[in-house]
Amino acid sequence: MKPEILVLLPIFAPTLAALEQQYVIHKLWMQPDRDAFLKTVATRIRGVVTSGLGGCDTATMRVLPRLEIIACFGSPRNTLDLVEAKARHIICTRTPDAITESVADLALGLMIDVMRRIAVSDRFIRAGRWEKEITLAGNEVHGKRCGIIGYGAIGQGVARRVQAFDMTVCYHGPNRKQSSHPYYSDLLAMARDVDVLVVCCPLTAQTRDLVDAKVLQALGPGGYLINVARGPVVNEAALITALQENNLAGAGLDVFWDEPQVPAALLEMENVVLAPHIGTHTQEIRVERGRKVLANLEAHFAGKPVPYPIPENDDRK
Repeated sequence: MKPEILVLLPIFAPTLAALEQQYVIHKLWMQPDRDAFLKTVATRIRGVVTSGLGGCDTATMRVLPRLEIIACFGSPRNTLDLVEAKARHIICTRTPDAITESVADLALGLMIDVMRRIAVSDRFIRAGRWEKEITLAGNEVHGKRCGIIGYGAIGQGVARRVQAFDMTVCYHGPNRKQSSHPYYSDLLAMARDVDVLVVCCPLTAQTRDLVDAKVLQALGPGGYLINVARGPVVNEAALITALQENNLAGAGLDVFWDEPQVPAALLEMENVVLAPHIGTHTQEIRVERGRKVLANLEAHFAGKPVPYPIPENDDRK
């Protein structure tokens, strides 16, 4: 008999199709009454498939008495109770992958888009305005000064890309790295000295609200903010105020405070480019993550060690 698996939310369609061939799949997100549905299938569920961002909360784990494995499409960030899982002997897996290049690509894309007004120009043409009006000019990307918050792998990937546009690079983080680029221990000082601020750092207690009203004021009315990290690293209310009061030239955002909810104020602004958290949303990464989800489940139900377990006491990438 095929193992029964509960899929908590939509995942990459080819992966879901492969799961449906190998297992009995229950799609929780399609149920109008989730709690009632869980009661009908709970005792049969042996595995859960979810995303890294969505995870699986403790309450869901506790209503599944036969749960053996949680397979994440991606890598969770504080979205799984690993202590509960360990106590229940539930195996938790992830799909570690190389995301540096794809996220850095997106950061550069958002930068070019918002500074050169590509998306707003597309809308300008589609609205039939080109024959009647002259669109507003954008700003050069070439030769500008780029400050990077978080100079890890992604931050360094951004640095490599912007240098191709003859941009000068500097960076801020908790520690100086081995780099020829200038290091700023003072974020305010760096914000005052750059044209574009790119946020690449992880979300921690120390980085929450790191980019606040003071930093945005230092960046100034000619400055641009790009965020490909996590929404709460940037104070969203302060960002909206800075944009509304023309104290910031524009922003390119892939992440938000309360995803998938995006503040209405941001939706109304033409100097803001919005993306639905697609930093790692490429076909290549989806295919590889799907392969690893299937490999984890196949190994477990064959009685073998899973190839991609979440390290104990660590649910970060």
